[in-house]
Amino acid sequence: MRNIEDLTVAVVGATGAVGREMLAVLGERDFPVGNLRPLASARSAGERVSCGDVEAVVEELNADSFAGVDIALFSAGSTISKEFGPIAAARGAVVIDNSSCFRMEQGVPLVVPEVNSELVADEIQRRGSDEGFIIANPNCSTIQLVVVLHPIEKHVGIERVVVSTYQSVSGAGKKGMDELWDQTRGIFSQQAVEPSKFPHQIAFNCLPQIDVFEDNGYTKEETKVIKESRKILGIPDLRITATAVRVPVFTCHSESVNIETRGRLSAEDARALLMESPGIIVIDEPETGKYPMGCELGGTDATYVGRIRADESAEHGLNMWIVADNLRKGAALNAVQIAEVVVDAWGSD
Repeated sequence: MRNIEDLTVAVVGATGAVGREMLAVLGERDFPVGNLRPLASARSAGERVSCGDVEAVVEELNADSFAGVDIALFSAGSTISKEFGPIAAARGAVVIDNSSCFRMEQGVPLVVPEVNSELVADEIQRRGSDEGFIIANPNCSTIQLVVVLHPIEKHVGIERVVVSTYQSVSGAGKKGMDELWDQTRGIFSQQAVEPSKFPHQIAFNCLPQIDVFEDNGYTKEETKVIKESRKILGIPDLRITATAVRVPVFTCHSESVNIETRGRLSAEDARALLMESPGIIVIDEPETGKYPMGCELGGTDATYVGRIRADESAEHGLNMWIVADNLRKGAALNAVQIAEVVVDAWGSD
């Protein structure tokens, strides 16, 4: 029987950008971490990290790392997740994986708590509190999108979605952030710019490519948004298309979204609906120049919506602008929120 007041929590990839954010969020939200087990590669072993008042030394990840672990938060990439995620689950840990490894796997819950948290409780009820299993944390751009689509779908239904993402370099990790900084500094110093993390110069540029291209001309990032949105919303035939763009911004992803609804939903009614929906803050005063901007919203937890207006080219159409911190709601926060749902389900099992 698990002691939900005093849990053993592992963070895999604890010294990476998202891993450090996970530790911070766990502390900020007073998650019941009794024993912290930070795990990373051999080169990071020995570093000290903290989670609230709990401190621990980073250990090298290996197959024996998960003995006694209740919850394991993974943020070390698909290769690590594929190898060690099933090992952790077999040892009894509930694995919350931030990579794309398990997201579309049948039987693996793909969870955004504001949308489909019931999947977690259902899985625990089916398995029992002591059995481990894997929960997938969605793509960062998908999370902020479905948080907004969900209340609209429930209210009037959705026919079609067109989303263009404007994704910050932190989505590519510390190396992406370093490359933007180095290139910006280099350009001002009249030095040559050498792309490494990105396929082209990112400073003062927009790259209409995130991840590799597939045979249909879409990138893997765009395909993730499309397929994951369908799975999370429970609409396998949802008509949705995406264009993903990397922009020279350090944190926060932005999205321009066009939605065709089944029933009529005015811009005013959509605004009121979203203001009452969990996890959403509406900033929409165009007359005073107020709308969500990533440069002001880094380090915050909500999904922000503005520029809500009718699409005058469609009978039931809306346009809007969505912004969220991709390291927080797009990754670490959503993972910790899932962990909170797990603990709640254990407590009521």
